[in-house]
Order: sequence, then structure tokens, then C-alpha cells
Amino acid sequence: MSFLDGLWPRRSPEYISGSAATNSIELTKRRPRVSLNKQGAASGNLRVNLSWQMRTSDIVTKRGKGGLLRHPFRAFQPEQVQAHTQSMVNVDLDLGCLYELTDGAKGVVQPLGNFFGSLNSPPYVKGSGDDRFGSGSGETLFVNLDHRDSIKRLLVFVYIYDQTPAFDRTHAKVTLYPSNGPRIEINLDERAPQARSCAVVSIENHKGELIVTREVKFVYGFQSELDRLYGWGMKWGRGYKTKAGGG
Repeated sequence: MSFLDGLWPRRSPEYISGSAATNSIELTKRRPRVSLNKQGAASGNLRVNLSWQMRTSDIVTKRGKGGLLRHPFRAFQPEQVQAHTQSMVNVDLDLGCLYELTDGAKGVVQPLGNFFGSLNSPPYVKGSGDDRFGSGSGETLFVNLDHRDSIKRLLVFVYIYDQTPAFDRTHAKVTLYPSNGPRIEINLDERAPQARSCAVVSIENHKGELIVTREVKFVYGFQSELDRLYGWGMKWGRGYKTKAGGG
């Protein structure tokens, strides 16, 4: 052990905590989990938000070689732009959640198939709807933690619907906003060019304590593959979205 190691006590790489003063907690490979109870955040509505940005290389490609000559002020724009700009309208990242309740009920909340769930009745998880263009607010799930005793485990995941670019074309992030304490951030920063789905974060009830764990596991299939990976044991079929604008 070095001299500097003796000056500061080591913290476990398995578990982190924070406070409202820190504003945010980032879950990483080294520090993958946090307790909502120890943050005083195991009640009220937990908001889970998905947002994403375009990678710089895609912006340059779509601008074209002569773009800066015709529009010189573009050189002063930030390298990353929000996903709702015109050049990203073909990206369609979706946010979903597998749930298992303490009474054995299992299911999914997701835009695909219009499974939007319910906040005040089982499964106590509700989706805000489908954001197809990555608007500033992104896609959001709400979890009613006042019914945490009815929730055994949740798995929040992101998937790419239909013929859209892979995860390596975007900078995606899932952020959890508890009713109290700092937000919890999980970046999807591991590149998996051919992956279609990603298990992002799990929330499990361990004897009344809600533990949030970073997963970030990419798979090359869809929800059924995530199901097999985490042992949900459900049957899956082909699902579709309602066309934009209704109908």
C-alpha cells in the first residue's frame, strides 16, 4: 500500500452512495449499484428517462464535404447535437421495462404493442409514450415506489425498433430521477455495432431495500433474448407500433 493510499480510506468498488448536494451519481463498472433506501428515495414516483445524441462522425457525413464552405458558422457549433435535429429523424430508440411482482405476475411496459402499463395499479410502472424523434424530453417511464412492497424486480432496457442505426451511432443515456436525492445516470458507452437491445439497469427488492444496479448488457436480438438472459420466462410474439399520427 502506498503512502497516499493511507491518507484516504478505500471505498468498495461494488457500492456507492451520494447526497442531494452531489446532484448526480453515475453508475460504472467499478461502482455499479446504489441503494434507494439509503438515499431516502424509496418512495414516491421514480422517473426513468432515456435521451440520446448523434455521434460526431454521422454529423460530418450528413453535412457533406462542402457544408462548412457554404455555412462557415457551423464550425462553431458543438460537436454533438440533440437527436431531434433533422439529420437524426430515422433513429428510433425505445425505452422499456420488464417487471416481476411479488405475487408472481410478470410482463413488459413498452411502446411496442402499446403496453403502457399503469402507475396506480399493477404493475405500478407506466410509460409516457413513444418518442420517435428523440425530442428534448426523450422517453420516460414512471415507477410508483409507494407500492415497492409489490415489486420484486424491474429491468429497464433500450431497444432499436425496425431498420434503424445501431447503438454505436448514438450516445445514449438513461437517467433515474428519484423523488429525493441525486439523480442516477447510466451511460450506454460500450460499443456494440450490431446489437439491437441493451439491458441498462435493474431495480430489485432485497428484503425491503431497493437496489439499483448498472447492467449495460448488449444483445443481438430483442426482448425475448433479454428475457432468456435474465430468466423472466415469458412467451414473446411479433409486435408492432401504431403509425405516427395515429391509425
